Amino acid sequence: MSPHIYQVRSDPRLKVASICRQGGRPHRFWYNGLDLARQPTSARAILRGLTLRSQERKYNGGEFYGPPEYNSLVLLERYLEKYPEDADKIAINIKGGGLGRATDASPENTRRSLDNCIAQLKGRKKIEMFEFGRRDPKVPLEVCFGVIDKEYVQTGKLGGIALTEVSAETIHEAVKVTKVLAVEVELSLFSTDVLHNGVAAACAQYEIPLIAYSPIGRGILTGAFKSFTDVPKNMVYVQMGFPHFQKENFEKNLALVNEVEKLAKKKGCTPAQLAINWTVALSRRPGMPTIIPIPGSTTVARAEDGTLIIFP
Repeated sequence: MSPHIYQVRSDPRLKVASICRQGGRPHRFWYNGLDLARQPTSARAILRGLTLRSQERKYNGGEFYGPPEYNSLVLLERYLEKYPEDADKIAINIKGGGLGRATDASPENTRRSLDNCIAQLKGRKKIEMFEFGRRDPKVPLEVCFGVIDKEYVQTGKLGGIALTEVSAETIHEAVKVTKVLAVEVELSLFSTDVLHNGVAAACAQYEIPLIAYSPIGRGILTGAFKSFTDVPKNMVYVQMGFPHFQKENFEKNLALVNEVEKLAKKKGCTPAQLAINWTVALSRRPGMPTIIPIPGSTTVARAEDGTLIIFP
């Protein structure tokens, strides 16, 4: 499997949370690195191209993104080995805590995961944020976060803690036991649950940035697919049975894509840019948190396609 590079961006006119700052300057883009791509590509070339383009980049990956010998951290380490001067220009957010297909937030596995992530970078870069791929219902938050805070954050090994795929209740609980730097959840024109289930409201209440993954609906909102037959049968989302990529749903989703394409044409932008900017525009609504979308891309050109701010 090849890497998938993501960019995370926020409108610089929005209030920017501390996690999006480095040296007092707001980060306009945040590249969330290295998931599974549809086509082979060079991760190092993409990372280098994006870093050079702005000098202000954040990358996000996972201990379990890709095989152990080719995961996010391995790719980032190889990149920084070749370009050590870029280490101070980027920040890193990593998911971990996995054990097989489940999340194990026990103190033992938390230490194993963090030690492994840190070791794979070989001292080339500090991890600014760490997040469990999911909440482990078997381990109280004060236990797993207590280990991270005391043994990693307070000792300077790690910048801080973020949350992924959590409920509003978990956010309310987590802020009582640790400083939450960000919450990563799915948000797109296809997936608006977090706007109605209390997650976005909780983030706004505690001034926590909401990182919106899959803002282009895992590629559907780019307009690249005109019918179900255009979707590669070996595409990971098809193989994993994602609802968006089931034939009966896909044809219905294309109706929304058609409307997005029409509006994008009027705006003079691409469908992907429109979909991404929609999430940014949500930040301006009363009661909403700062929303930072992380659109995926397998090339520098496509990554740059998502950086344009459309709405005034």
